[in-house]
Amino acid sequence: MLDSLSEKLEGIFKKLKGKGLLKEQDIDLALKEVRVALLEADVNFRVVKDFIQGLREKAVGKEVLDSLTPGQQVIKIVHAELCTLLGGADNRIKLSPNPPTLIMMVGLQGSGKTTTSAKLARMYKREGRRPLLAAADLQRPAAIDQLITLGGQLDVPVYYSRETKSPAAVSQEALKKAKLEGRDIVILDTAGRLHIDESLMQELKDIKAKTPPNETLLVADAMTGQEAVNIAKNFNEAIGLDGVVLTKMDGDARGGAALSIKAVTGRPIKLIGMGEKLDMLEQFYPERLASRILGMGDVLSLIEKAQQDYDQKEAEKLSRKIMSEGFTFEDLRDQLKKIRGMGSIESLLSMIPGMGAKLRGVKVDEKEFVKIEAIINSMTLRERANHNLLNGSRRKRIADGSGTSIAEVNRVIKQYLEMKKMLKMFKGGKGLRLPKIMPF
Repeated sequence: MLDSLSEKLEGIFKKLKGKGLLKEQDIDLALKEVRVALLEADVNFRVVKDFIQGLREKAVGKEVLDSLTPGQQVIKIVHAELCTLLGGADNRIKLSPNPPTLIMMVGLQGSGKTTTSAKLARMYKREGRRPLLAAADLQRPAAIDQLITLGGQLDVPVYYSRETKSPAAVSQEALKKAKLEGRDIVILDTAGRLHIDESLMQELKDIKAKTPPNETLLVADAMTGQEAVNIAKNFNEAIGLDGVVLTKMDGDARGGAALSIKAVTGRPIKLIGMGEKLDMLEQFYPERLASRILGMGDVLSLIEKAQQDYDQKEAEKLSRKIMSEGFTFEDLRDQLKKIRGMGSIESLLSMIPGMGAKLRGVKVDEKEFVKIEAIINSMTLRERANHNLLNGSRRKRIADGSGTSIAEVNRVIKQYLEMKKMLKMFKGGKGLRLPKIMPF
């Protein structure tokens, strides 16, 4: 995510930090390079102009130039300005004090509205709320079936009608159903078009007139760059938006849409889609993305991801196993599954401060994790519990059963023993050095 921009900015500020004394021309040269980097990242040129002007006013001052660490001071200013550019802090979806809250999802065809609606329902369900999905896309024949399928996967009810001709009527009926069933969130999946036209906007206006939503969210593809910004601008002017959901952020190496939308439309990014899976929708935090762009990592998001996948009882159980030296292959397999469930390994590692630049260009082969699981699955229960049983003939049987080689089985066993050794050191409170278990 935004790798290209991040790499360029890190290079620019590395040169600044290398100077013990900064002159005004040094800052001007750095800002010129920042300007080029932002334009190459497809950021709106007016946004870039205002951003650079604001930076220069703050960076070329006595407080910065006379500082003992002027380079760090400039980066601090850039971070603050990026946070402002990305939308500040007030970007959460506002829920109605009198449920149900109606959230209307709008956007062009192919932007990911239906999937994003399901992702949002999942997010609220995990928070203990009772969402209802409503299929108001009557243009695309498969839209209702797609939403029903996604709702079934999440165990979230879907309101739909194959007889109703009006999306506005579907919205009204969905709200009635939500009130009758005590549902506190209604997520309305509306129709899109291949391009913006009058009939689409009129349809959305009719829905808003008959069932005014608490939030109107535009779903836009981040990888389309300035096209996504223009779409947001047009939707906002035509029907009024409360915020934007940017999909495919995991594939957006440039970042033009994310860095332009708030400044151009006045509407914040509220959520970001980080992949196709239903759990890959995240609350958007401007300060965290600004930190990641500048190579500072994003520890808070990493902690939140870990908390979602690990409950306290499981953590305590694992801790007791570690302390009693009872960590088995079964435990190793379970932990690998949980790590994979948190997202791509590259994405997780990039959240650790300082790791982004070191990992740039390094590809993590996640198929190796599948191999490790296959090898462990090919062991018997006794073998998983006691590695001392794994003699030569057993290792050959495991290799054959998992479709791997004996060398790969040996490597997994070696990694497991290194981890056991590390955990034993942890028990003794000694200094630690992580074994090489990542498949780089």
